[in-house]
Amino acid sequence: MIETNNIILNNTEIAQKIRRIAYQIYEVNYKESEIIIAGIADNGFFLAEKIVSIINEISDLKVTLCKVSMNKKSPLETVTTDISTDDYMNKSVVLVDDVLHSGTTLIYAIKHFLDVPLKKFKTAVLVNRNHKKYPVKADFKGISLSTSIKEHVVVDFKDDEITAYLE
Repeated sequence: MIETNNIILNNTEIAQKIRRIAYQIYEVNYKESEIIIAGIADNGFFLAEKIVSIINEISDLKVTLCKVSMNKKSPLETVTTDISTDDYMNKSVVLVDDVLHSGTTLIYAIKHFLDVPLKKFKTAVLVNRNHKKYPVKADFKGISLSTSIKEHVVVDFKDDEITAYLE
């Protein structure tokens, strides 16, 4: 059970943040023939699905959804995508995750995409924690949050209800 005093963003606020991120991604890429929205499994992919849905609603831009799979506890292991490298080569890619904490997950996922030439590469997160140990940033973010290093941000995707809270 989530204590209401620990909630950072409720479902309505998250929906607004996702819509704003989708518009920002579209604004940066409106001249592209196609963009790739690559979500890091699991929550980053759920977030990417929501972003793609809104971009499809607000534009005629061709958007390809890509699932990025990796072992977050051991990020040096192989990172894979459910589309081939030819599908995102020389295209604009936006890498999506739910929370940017230390930057470890994002930096190793980015490394995977750097093996092929890209036209543009951006990152998007719902919550930016500001505790980075790697030089990685979120180009599009829902909220920046200064928390203690001991606090943990959870984005809970349940059915049609999304909540972000501190543990």
